[in-house]
Amino acid sequence: MTITIVGAGLGGLSLARVLHVHGIEATVLDLDASPSARAQGGMLDIHDDSGQVALRAAGLHAEFEALIHSGGQETRVYDRTAALLFSAADDGTGGRPEVDRGALRDLLLNSLPAGTVRWGAKVNAAEPLSGGRHRLALADGTSLTTDVLIGADGVWSRIRPLVSPEKPAYAGISFVEIDLLDADSRHPDAAALLGGGMSFALGEDKGFLAHREPDGSLHVYVAVRVPETWTASVDFTEHAAAKAAVLSHFDGWSNRLRALVEDADSELVARLVHALPVEHSWSRVPGVTLLGDAAHLMSPFAGEGANLAMLDGAELGLALARHPDDVERALAEYEAELFPRSAKSAAESAQSLDSCFRADAPAALLELFGA
Repeated sequence: MTITIVGAGLGGLSLARVLHVHGIEATVLDLDASPSARAQGGMLDIHDDSGQVALRAAGLHAEFEALIHSGGQETRVYDRTAALLFSAADDGTGGRPEVDRGALRDLLLNSLPAGTVRWGAKVNAAEPLSGGRHRLALADGTSLTTDVLIGADGVWSRIRPLVSPEKPAYAGISFVEIDLLDADSRHPDAAALLGGGMSFALGEDKGFLAHREPDGSLHVYVAVRVPETWTASVDFTEHAAAKAAVLSHFDGWSNRLRALVEDADSELVARLVHALPVEHSWSRVPGVTLLGDAAHLMSPFAGEGANLAMLDGAELGLALARHPDDVERALAEYEAELFPRSAKSAAESAQSLDSCFRADAPAALLELFGA
């Protein structure tokens, strides 16, 4: 039996690792030319009831603990005047420790046999064959067939159309990502404002979400409720003009918060937030299933995306290990748990997005933290 996983993100690699632990090998296809072809993003909070469950199933929890960013669970909430409304220190007892996404991905990658991941293998199309098998057409002109196909290929999955006609829709919020480097020495006021963990400064339809990274930099997501076309209307290669365009949404906000954009060291990178329908599901299709964003893309405002992807991968791997001679039973069991779990988290994420940017923001966030 051949198993092919499309996508070497956290979910696809968690699946490959759990399969390997149980003596089942798989091939992972990824469009990137190499593991270091692009940056993997910033910090992730790995939840004890999902992401950490996956790491235990993968036999990697002890190694994960060595990656935890000490102090990363500190939380602060501000309003638009930069008045501190809530603060909680990281006392080491929280269930959502922060780790660098790239370091976590490397942990999973390095736990797999050499050659498990085929880099530079972009899937252009997938078509069903008889008996639940599928043929994948790759960008280099080659093709391959597989007995079991798993789409772990993210937002614009090439595998999703095999099971579902749904496409991600714009959620109404766009991010502009920025970095302030060597914050303690180069940006001391920003470092003092944002602290050692995660911070929020929210108002109606906009805000700043930031975290400190292990290298001492500050990674900031500037969020604005704008039309889907807004990011295309701004030339983000022109730094001064791009900063002005972003700051035009923050007239009347504290200069301490505006300075996060004005003093940014990095390029400004725009990202639109998309989501699949909250209760996205599909009927059982022989030989194929999805995990992670391919299955249940949601807004990031509940912090569930990476955690659910890893849990999906672990649960699917365990199901295949339980039923090595009955793939359809394994996939059916996996999906029976996947759909209600992801629907619950997607609903929470959608609600959290609306709450974070409603007229009385950050009131809802303060309620969540018990402030």
